[in-house]
Amino acid sequence: MRRALAGALALAFAAGPLGVFLVLRRMSLMGDAMAHAILPGVAAGFLVAGLSLGAMTVGGLITGLVVALLAGAVARLTPQREDASFAAFYLVSLGLGVLLVSLRGSNMDLLHVLFGTVLGLDNAALLLVTSSSSITLLCLAAIFRPLVLECVDPQYLRSRGAAGAAIHMAFLVLMVLTMVAGFQVLGTLMVVGIMMLPATAARFWAGTAGRQMMLSSVIGSLASYLGLLVSFHANVPASPAIILVAGVFYFLSVCLGPYGGLVQAARKARDRRERLGRIQG
Repeated sequence: MRRALAGALALAFAAGPLGVFLVLRRMSLMGDAMAHAILPGVAAGFLVAGLSLGAMTVGGLITGLVVALLAGAVARLTPQREDASFAAFYLVSLGLGVLLVSLRGSNMDLLHVLFGTVLGLDNAALLLVTSSSSITLLCLAAIFRPLVLECVDPQYLRSRGAAGAAIHMAFLVLMVLTMVAGFQVLGTLMVVGIMMLPATAARFWAGTAGRQMMLSSVIGSLASYLGLLVSFHANVPASPAIILVAGVFYFLSVCLGPYGGLVQAARKARDRRERLGRIQG
């Protein structure tokens, strides 16, 4: 449980801020696409060396980077939008990855790859997650300003002579690195949940990118802690418990958040009606 908590917290610290930038770029589903993109490499590593953390990590990193670069190249060299190219590549990757795992592994091996084993983290996996999260956070701090500008106004960034394409590719590399490290914790299917749910929840509580990044890490950490508690006391799988708790935070944020939440929107609509009534009266 201690290793599971440490690994989940390390993953949440890095995944949440990355999810914020995906929300800013209006490409929230790209995280899901990248989570599936690493599956063929993970499966190839499994075929070569079994349940070897090193082999599956290297394979996932290679295929994730290849898919990210190819999808970006297709979007820039053809009229197709980037989200459509990512969708095409992730569907092919998902089918290929499941096929590769099924060639030699059992159903339990497939479940291990897809949904992770957060309660089975060893010291090597914990070191991988914490190291990748530290690298991701340091790199995000280094490219924070141009990355925000690239999300909000990429044309202005290009006009200033800044390397917008390089910043975008660096962000994709960080996302692949986090996905590859996180699949051991939550699996290739669940890892996107700890990236996007805290980020989308933070959007309702903070108005700036910096505050949303910090808040998404906090929400992800709380979801990891509470999800592990629910898993322990209710005797349910840990990975989906963590994601479901993060989902609860999201729905509470949608209802109660001061930045566009339903309660706030209803209050503003009521105030407008009252003002309009006083003016007409």
